[in-house]
Amino acid sequence: MPDNSRTTAAWRIALWTTLAFSVGTFVAFLFVYLVVAREVRSRSDAWLTGEAQVLAQIAEHTPQGRLYNQIVEEIAELAMQEVPDERGSRGERLNSVFFLRAGAGGDILFVGPGSKDLIWRSIQEAHLRAGIPQSIKVEGWRPVFRVVVQSHEGGNPIYLGLSERGASHILQTLTYRFLWGWTGTVFLGFLISYLSTRRTLRRVERITETVARIGSEGLDERVAEPAGSDEISRLAKTFNHMLERIQASVKQLRGVTDAVAHDLKSPVTSIRGTLESALSADNGDEWRDSVAQAIEGLDRMSSLLNTTLDVAEAKAGALPMKRVAVDLPAVVTQLLHLYMPAMADRRHEVRTDLQSGVIVEADLGLINRTLSNLLENELVHLPPGCQIEIRLRSHHGYAELVIEDNGPGFPSEIGSRVFERFVKGKHSPGHGLGLAFVDAVAQAHGGTVQISDHPGGGATVSLRLPVNKMTLPTPVLKAPVYS
Repeated sequence: MPDNSRTTAAWRIALWTTLAFSVGTFVAFLFVYLVVAREVRSRSDAWLTGEAQVLAQIAEHTPQGRLYNQIVEEIAELAMQEVPDERGSRGERLNSVFFLRAGAGGDILFVGPGSKDLIWRSIQEAHLRAGIPQSIKVEGWRPVFRVVVQSHEGGNPIYLGLSERGASHILQTLTYRFLWGWTGTVFLGFLISYLSTRRTLRRVERITETVARIGSEGLDERVAEPAGSDEISRLAKTFNHMLERIQASVKQLRGVTDAVAHDLKSPVTSIRGTLESALSADNGDEWRDSVAQAIEGLDRMSSLLNTTLDVAEAKAGALPMKRVAVDLPAVVTQLLHLYMPAMADRRHEVRTDLQSGVIVEADLGLINRTLSNLLENELVHLPPGCQIEIRLRSHHGYAELVIEDNGPGFPSEIGSRVFERFVKGKHSPGHGLGLAFVDAVAQAHGGTVQISDHPGGGATVSLRLPVNKMTLPTPVLKAPVYS
């Protein structure tokens, strides 16, 4: 892991995650705060309006006289006692209430804290509307007062005010507690997010370290696959699978290189000797024969190189293919017409049983070369006068081509290595690439090829290819049939 934690992905992920969480929770608290503040003010306004109406009714029905002001004052004091006696941290009273009634001739009946003159002046400057609570600021008082004015018939309006210090104290306490809890939660969330992300990314870092140690000579290195099926576990498994494929491809490349270098020594030497002989020949006919032999040798060497590269690409899953819908019975029939003269020269009896309408989605050129290799094997390796049976069937989503003969079978020295490159019998004239090419093409098309020897003599080759799964109409490529 990097020494500076602030440069790591874990730090950035945790920082942005925490930032998003903190902003989200702060916006949520702000919404709750506004809702609570509105509810608190609504309750205060409802109390003010109700009490002002009651006091206005009492003032209206109280007989005018010497005791009028005293009675209204005592009733106002009783109404004020309904307000909860909340105290601040220093013991001061939070809910301050005043009652004010402006009488005729400038006489003011006032009950409550503070100066009635300052409060009356603030009320006059506010231009209050009857029955609607409004906020006013009184000189010398920090809290704002919510004041409602109520009129009654035949009398002067009365004013009832309630300071917002109690509500502010509630909201302030709520804010402080939230900030403390919010700070602790954000810090704890950042810590948990950072540690969990760092722990997760350490697994990625181990994969990075493994990749850094891998070189052309160290492909045996593998990433530790943790238990579970999360994304990093799947990444480790996929990476190991990729390493296995790379290692197999490198081994195949080295094997192909070594085998090609070994097998090219003889034809190159032969071609060189033929050309040297042509240079020293005095007769023009001998010169032409030597050049023709050299060209033939170059053709064989080119065919060897092309087939070797094709097999290597197919084994590595990189063989370029142009898939089309191929009528397999037609292709087999066409090739049989081409090989029948040679089969007749060898006195082979060929019998066919081909199911019509078997369509495979494949590369036509590769399929032709594959079937040609199989028929070439039958032609070259069987002694004269053998029987060959070719069957084609479609079942369980696969087209199966079976070539069965009564010849000597495959040489015992090659055994299960028959599909390996450059593996051939002692008396085989080829390079050992025919069946290797067939197996590579079958795998590239998602199919298989198998061989088996019969106890009484003879061999069977079974080629299985997936049938065409294309849903849209596709032109079928049928080879012409020669009679």
